[in-house]
Amino acid sequence: MALVDEIRDGAAWVAGQATRVVVEQDAVAAYAEALPPRERFPGIDPDAHLLDGPAELRAAFFLTLDAINFGSGWFPTIRKRDGRSGYFTVAHGLRDRFAEHGAWSAGALRELTAAEVAATLGQDPEHELMDLFARSLNDLGARIEDDHGGRFLGPVEQAGDSAAALVELLATWECFADRSPYGGREVPLFKRAQVAASDLAFAGVADFADLDRLTLFADNLIPHVLRLDGILRFEPALVVRIEAGELIAHDSPEEVEMRAGAIHVAELIAAARPDLTARDVDQLLWTRGGGPAYKAVPRPRSRSTAY
Repeated sequence: MALVDEIRDGAAWVAGQATRVVVEQDAVAAYAEALPPRERFPGIDPDAHLLDGPAELRAAFFLTLDAINFGSGWFPTIRKRDGRSGYFTVAHGLRDRFAEHGAWSAGALRELTAAEVAATLGQDPEHELMDLFARSLNDLGARIEDDHGGRFLGPVEQAGDSAAALVELLATWECFADRSPYGGREVPLFKRAQVAASDLAFAGVADFADLDRLTLFADNLIPHVLRLDGILRFEPALVVRIEAGELIAHDSPEEVEMRAGAIHVAELIAAARPDLTARDVDQLLWTRGGGPAYKAVPRPRSRSTAY
């Protein structure tokens, strides 16, 4: 079974026995029908992302960005840029670095320090997240240098026309690790490996024929959106904890149920709306989560390198 199908299968299995975060099955069809057509979906933000220039540079940008596309549990504690979210603060910092100095080479990433990451992103070098970012970028640099001769297009070329194949490849790298235990089983989720495949396609770096095989990219924001939209039902005690600002432990049953439930909902929506893929649903709901109604309510926060 391909990894993307293992993700789907694992998420459905978790959702089928979840007790803390439950899919409101009867509400999904109407919810799916109310979603807009794909033509009205937002695109990728050109101000925060590198969408022009040589393909090697764009590949370097998105692989570098997605190697550090985590930290939502720490985002309330970092310096935000111009009122932007934590993700966009990181993306803008990296975009500015590439515009001024170009990409880090694979060798440079391999030796990058937390202080250098912090300087790039405008953060405190002592912040815990900067060290985690540096470690992930060190691993990225090592894999690009050792496995692909220092070429960031190397993984894309190895995957050919298959996003699923790229996810399989990135999932073997420590910098994209994302599996969680649940009910005696290891559940693959791999948000960032799938985001990287999607981003590289958006950037015109890859021409994948199977983007529809990607699942929703499970994080903390989309479960929050689905809860407020009445599609995921969180147990009352969990809602109290979240709205009190309590951190939800990574790999805890409730955290895995949130992420798996969101993946499964996207599959149900895609089944009800054949014009939409799970990737489309992710794009729409993640963007929706930046709206004021969703930002006004505390979202679940976990500290992990998964998202």
